[in-house]
Amino acid sequence: MSANKKISKFSKFKESLGIWSYPRFGKPAQPSPPAVSPESHPNLHAASPQGLPAQPDHFPSHPSPRVPVIQQVEQAAQDPQQPQRAKQDPNQEWVRLRKPWPIAARISLVAIIAVVLVASVALVATSWVSNQIDPPGPPGAEILVEIPVGASTNDIAIILDNEGVVPNSTFARLQWRGEERFKFKAGEYVFRENMSIDEAEAVLLAGPVATPGISITVPEGLWLSEIRARMLDRLPEFNSTELSTALNANLVRSEFQPAEINSLEGLLFPDTYQVAEEDLDNEVDLVRRMVEQMDSVLVELGYEQAMEQTGFSPYEVLIVASMIEEEAKVAQDRAKIARVIYNRLEQDIALGIDATVLYALGRHTTELTNQDLAIDSPYNTRLYKGLPPTPIAAPGRKALEAALNPAEGDWIFYVLADDDGSHFFTDSQEEFLEQVEKSRREGIF
Repeated sequence: MSANKKISKFSKFKESLGIWSYPRFGKPAQPSPPAVSPESHPNLHAASPQGLPAQPDHFPSHPSPRVPVIQQVEQAAQDPQQPQRAKQDPNQEWVRLRKPWPIAARISLVAIIAVVLVASVALVATSWVSNQIDPPGPPGAEILVEIPVGASTNDIAIILDNEGVVPNSTFARLQWRGEERFKFKAGEYVFRENMSIDEAEAVLLAGPVATPGISITVPEGLWLSEIRARMLDRLPEFNSTELSTALNANLVRSEFQPAEINSLEGLLFPDTYQVAEEDLDNEVDLVRRMVEQMDSVLVELGYEQAMEQTGFSPYEVLIVASMIEEEAKVAQDRAKIARVIYNRLEQDIALGIDATVLYALGRHTTELTNQDLAIDSPYNTRLYKGLPPTPIAAPGRKALEAALNPAEGDWIFYVLADDDGSHFFTDSQEEFLEQVEKSRREGIF
């Protein structure tokens, strides 16, 4: 076997031991040494049948340069920690490979890169959010913006975004959501372009700018007849007949008003309204604005889901809200009174609410006689079970909320129990009667 073939066999053996050679390019090629055969070298035997060179019988005093290569390969196989470098070919050299990084170092590097990336993203996101709340640069030119009647905080945020007042309506809506003080009034406001949300909020809280015309305030709990009288008193150019027609002739209707109901009782939202100079004789316009404001509040509060939430239609819940408005004197009683009403309706018990009797009588009084209590009217809930045909007053936002979200309890009775207007609630008739006597002795009623 030739020497070249022997070296090839050794190369394969080195590869099986993980010893690799890499060429050094650019080095001048050297001629291969002459082939050595057993005939030309008496100390080297032919290859063994297994393909490895046979061992010589003895080594010469000056060994062949090929013998150290065999010894180096055998040493590498016996001690992998001390790899030896042997030359397979004049054009190749052994090159030691760099050890791979430990796993811990790799994990640390990945973690550092991840932290840097997260910090960079957070920095960019924080900067973007800040610009959406308070845009860079000073405020721009003044701009007059009208907030229409019935506009919710969501509507106002979108209006100001479209007008270029605030940079992002979504952030404005989030900031103004949920708090009572953010129930902004309708009217005209003077803003500046490129304002921060806080700056725009301050303008809204200050209220609309004064405009020529007359403002009219309708408080909670008024009957429709009382609202009409207030309009005529405050707006002398209103015509009595035209106003009655606007209130009762279906010229204006609520989206929550049943088809068989013509009265707008309870459907005019109590609030302050600005009547412009050119509308001082426009009865229909003011009535429409008040009805649209009520519709807007009912939608905002979720009255479209009233049936799923309470088991009663939106209009029926509105009737309940009107009775709460008349009966409750303190805030903590509203939701409890709502629960008493629903409990009595579910148990088919007459509501017995004196406020409905007063509405049937058409007059306010603190003393109801037996004759008053016996008035034959569908509004007399002492005589007739169920709800009255229509609301009995204009409910405010708090009463509307309580009617849609009654408190949890088994109460079916309540009676005035304190001078501050608080009521006593119970599911026991005996306890109810005892409290009635106690309240009378203490002069509460």
